[in-house]
Amino acid sequence: MAAKDELGRAGEDRAAEHLTRSGYRILDRNWRCDQGELDIVAEREGVLAFVEVKTRRSIDFGHPFEAIDERKRHRLWRLAHAWVREHPMSSRGHGLRLEAIGIIGADPAVGSLEHLQDLR
Repeated sequence: MAAKDELGRAGEDRAAEHLTRSGYRILDRNWRCDQGELDIVAEREGVLAFVEVKTRRSIDFGHPFEAIDERKRHRLWRLAHAWVREHPMSSRGHGLRLEAIGIIGADPAVGSLEHLQDLR
């Protein structure tokens, strides 16, 4: 596995742990369809959270959240709706929200973590 992939996977593991400790129930990870991939799908208090995880070793090339531009947000919404269509029983009666977790540090297990709970 490439170093970039390992960093991303470690960041997603840390993000899932953070979400669980924060009261979220993880429903899916690395869900794929022909339109792309959702990093984490989680539920908390009647809301389905579609969580994009961005992990960086440093901010030399910008903050992780800078990679989530308007085009990326639209794509995430399309993926969220595709997930809901494929999982109607899991999504019934829930609100939908995009969230983002950014992790910065050489070791994602101890790097700084920021969680945006409403990505607009």
